[in-house]
Amino acid sequence: MSRDQLSEDKVDSWSHLEEEHNQNEIELAQLEEVHKDYQAAVQKANKLQQKLSESIARKLKRLHEFRKKVRKCETHTDIETDTKYDLDQQIEFRNNQLLRFKDTLPKKGELYLRIILGSLNVNLIEKELRLKYKEEYERFKLILNLIIFFLSFITLFVNYKALDAALQFLLVWYHCTLTIRESILIANGSRIHGWWRALQFITTIQAGIMILWPDGPSYTEFRAYFLLYTVYTAFLQYLQFYYQHSCLYRLRALGERYDMDVTLQGFHSWMWKGLSFLLPFLYIGYGLQFYNAHTLYQLYQLPETHEWQVILTSLIYFIIFLGNVVTTTLVVTIKIRQGFSSKLRAFTQGTRLQGRND
Repeated sequence: MSRDQLSEDKVDSWSHLEEEHNQNEIELAQLEEVHKDYQAAVQKANKLQQKLSESIARKLKRLHEFRKKVRKCETHTDIETDTKYDLDQQIEFRNNQLLRFKDTLPKKGELYLRIILGSLNVNLIEKELRLKYKEEYERFKLILNLIIFFLSFITLFVNYKALDAALQFLLVWYHCTLTIRESILIANGSRIHGWWRALQFITTIQAGIMILWPDGPSYTEFRAYFLLYTVYTAFLQYLQFYYQHSCLYRLRALGERYDMDVTLQGFHSWMWKGLSFLLPFLYIGYGLQFYNAHTLYQLYQLPETHEWQVILTSLIYFIIFLGNVVTTTLVVTIKIRQGFSSKLRAFTQGTRLQGRND
């Protein structure tokens, strides 16, 4: 190839590169404009979030004050009683609506989450992302409970220290992970609170203590009780997940539950219709918790028992038993009273209408 041809190819090559560079510059300039529009949209969204957050807070406060006035107001006629009841129901509806609006806004993570993750923003603004994370949480619980069930069942018949250690480390990791995931869910609108939230932390502490329990006569004595309880608890968790998941799906379709509600331990008010058959299984589990607490306490009384893990685990089992029984019984009692009040109200209204017709 001649020198002139090489020179011509070189010129053509540089000309092509320069043209490509110019095209890239045009596209980058367009991208810069898109980025400016994006930043402006984010700033606008932040201002709208702030404005909406302040408005919701004011409306919730005013609604709370108005509800107190309505409930304090005395009624003297049947019409006033009905009006008061209708107003209270409308206030409840609007309050729940505002809470749903509030759940879509960013909120400050709870103290536990800030300690673990620092100032990291864990709010998922888009509804699809929140629902996806919730579904991943549900799958995580289901899969891990099945693994725990089979591993504890095998360990029950195979007395091997490595299996015991694997199960205990798995339980610690599982409960620690659940506390973090539940904190993120709470930051994104899930309603996990009260005793059932505290129970997750208590169970995590209990799993940690079991790891520190040295291999000896006391551990050997309690090992079978612990494994039987773990097997039953994993079975109960699966049972609750299977039925709660379908029940929540139905209630969400009817608009009676939030999209971010998740399956939980124990018995809750929304489970009354259709899931009351779970109560015997729950109370059997609570009975096992009390039995374990009593067994460990008796074990601690023996002169050859010196491990501090024995009495502390006994205390934790008793706290879990007491919290579960009291909370579940309160929920059941309240639902029975509400059902009785609803029937009484329906009977009174029916009698009143019949009297008017007569």
